[in-house]
Amino acid sequence: MSLTNSNKVATNQYELEIAVEKDTFQEAVQKAYRKNVAKMNVPGFRKGHAPRSVIEKLYGEGVFYEDAINALYPLAYDEAVKEAGLEPVDRADIKIDKVDGEGFTFKATVTVKPEAEIGAYKGLKATKYIEKATDADVENELNRVRERNARVITLEDRAAEKGDIANINFEGFVDGVPFEGGKAVGQDLELGSGQFIPGFEDQIVGHTTGEEFDVNVTFPEKYQAEELAGKPAVFKVKLNEIKKRELPELDDEFAKDVSEFDTLEAYKDDVRKHIQEHKDEHAQNDAEEELLDQVVEGLKAEIPDVMFERSIDSYVQDFDYRLQSQGLNLQTYLQYAGMEMEKFRQTFREQAEHQVKLRLALEKIGQMENLTVTDEDIEAEYSRLAEEYKAEVERIKAAIDRESITGDIKINRAIDLVKNSAEITEVEGVNPKHQHHDHDHDHAEEA
Repeated sequence: MSLTNSNKVATNQYELEIAVEKDTFQEAVQKAYRKNVAKMNVPGFRKGHAPRSVIEKLYGEGVFYEDAINALYPLAYDEAVKEAGLEPVDRADIKIDKVDGEGFTFKATVTVKPEAEIGAYKGLKATKYIEKATDADVENELNRVRERNARVITLEDRAAEKGDIANINFEGFVDGVPFEGGKAVGQDLELGSGQFIPGFEDQIVGHTTGEEFDVNVTFPEKYQAEELAGKPAVFKVKLNEIKKRELPELDDEFAKDVSEFDTLEAYKDDVRKHIQEHKDEHAQNDAEEELLDQVVEGLKAEIPDVMFERSIDSYVQDFDYRLQSQGLNLQTYLQYAGMEMEKFRQTFREQAEHQVKLRLALEKIGQMENLTVTDEDIEAEYSRLAEEYKAEVERIKAAIDRESITGDIKINRAIDLVKNSAEITEVEGVNPKHQHHDHDHDHAEEA
C-alpha cells in the first residue's frame, strides 16, 4: 500500500492518491471468498464448497472486490495520511479510481488542521481582582444552610398566610365541567410562590384548616393548554393542613449540628475562609482567562467550519450525558424547551469557536517551544485520570489513546508557559467584567 500523490486542492484541503498492490489485494480477495463462500449457491457443488475460480466465472471476476476494498482502504488511507504528514479534522471523501486483479487505486479528499500563526504569548499583562469575603457573603451562606436544615411544622391555631405551605385537595371546573389535569388530592403548595395560575394562591390566604371554599380565577391568555386559555374557572378547594418552614436559630447548637465546630463564631470563621478561597480561585481563573483571550486574539488561521461543528458536537454530547445522569434525555429536554436541535447547537457556537481557536494557538506554542512529553509524563497523567474518574488505569488507557494524552499534556504546559511568563497585577475590588460564572473545569479540559 502506498501514497502515490498528494495535492493541495483548496485551503486546508488535500487530495491523496493511494495505491494498493496486487499481493495485498489478492490476499484480501481470498479472505472475502472464504467469508462469503458458505452463502453462495453454485450448481454442482455443495453449499460452501465451490472453488473461487468457479464462483468468479459464474458471478464475474469482481464478485469479491467490494469486500476486499472495504477491508483494505481504511488502513491504506491511515498510512497515506501519516506519510503525507497531514492532520485530518474530518472524515475523508473516498472515491475508488481503478480496480482489477492487479490491485486498486483510490483518491481521498481530506480536510486538514489549518496552519496557524500567533502573536505574543510571553510577558502578557493581566489584572487579578482580589475580592474580600464580606459579612453579607457569610450571612447569605448561613441562610442557605439554615434553609437546607429547616423543619416543617403544622400550624393549628391560625389562618393561612403568605409563605405558608398549604396542603389542599382541589378540582377545577370551566362552564361547570371538570377539565383534564384540574384535580389533585393532598397537594402541597407554597403560598406566594407563583406555582399556580395568578390569583389562586392569594385566595387560600385567610382560610383555616378543614375549610372548603371556591377559588375563582381566569386562565392566562397564553396558557399551555389552548382550550383553557383566557377562560374563567372555579376550583372547589379543601384546605387539609397549614404548614410552615421553621428555620433553626443561629447559635452554637446550630453550628454543632451542621459542622465540626462547637461554636457559631468558629463555624462563621470557617465559612468566611471557604468563601475567600472560592473568590481567590475565581480571581485567579479570571486573570488566566484574560491572558488566554489575548493569545486567541493574536491567532491568525483559516479554520475549517467542520472543526467548529465537531467542537459543538462534544458540547452537545456532554450536555446530553449530564441530562442522562439526572434520568432525562436531550430529545425530551428540547421538546420541553420548545427548541429545534439546530437552534440548540447554535447556543454553543461562541464557546466552541473560542475552544478551537485556543487549542490551535496553544498547540502552536507547543510547537514553537519544542515542548516534549516523556513516557513517564503519559503514565502519570493516566494515573491522575484513573484517580479522578475512580476507574482502573487500563480502562482509561482503552478509552483515551496516547496521542490524545500527549496533546493534552502539551496544551497544559503551553498554558503554564503563558501564565508563568505573564505580568499579573493584583488590585483589590470586584472584576468589572463580573466574570463570576463557575470555573468547574480547568483550562486544560476547556482546551
